[in-house]
Amino acid sequence: MLQIPSRVELHPLTLSDQDEFCTLVRASSELHLPWMRLPTNAQEFLDWMRRFDDGSNQGFLVRVRDTGAAAGTVNINSIIRGRYQGASLGYAAFAPSAGQGYMTEGVAATMRYAFTDLRLHRLEAGIQPANKASLAIVQRLGFRYEGLTPAYLYIDGAWRDHERWSITAPNPWTPDPSLPEV
Repeated sequence: MLQIPSRVELHPLTLSDQDEFCTLVRASSELHLPWMRLPTNAQEFLDWMRRFDDGSNQGFLVRVRDTGAAAGTVNINSIIRGRYQGASLGYAAFAPSAGQGYMTEGVAATMRYAFTDLRLHRLEAGIQPANKASLAIVQRLGFRYEGLTPAYLYIDGAWRDHERWSITAPNPWTPDPSLPEV
């Protein structure tokens, strides 16, 4: 895993982030569509936040250390324990901070958290083939290309193909207690 000095911090996404989050998502619509759909109003945000209630998904704001500005968002989705010990990543930059490397640092910080604190062994990212900015992030961070999945996710009114990229925890890795011994 690429070690990058971090100019960012991860902050768990909370209900109090609603106004800032929705305002930044609306300002970033040209960046996000057709790659993803994020909440743009209070009801959508509340619905979005419910996905984090049971602990199988975790959401973060990537904040610039020096200013506190939200540069983007990263989610650890569909955390699976047992023999798998993995999850998928979703991430999006916010327009005011896009192109400055903050999301690469935010995804790297999320990887460190996932591999050390959550003790996950594998992270996956599904990215639409034309989303060059997102592909560049996983490539910089050492993810491996695993193939193309046709019609993988329903986004912006259509089933979208996605490239699958993954990375596993660096050695030494301390397994989560839910990993069976045999």
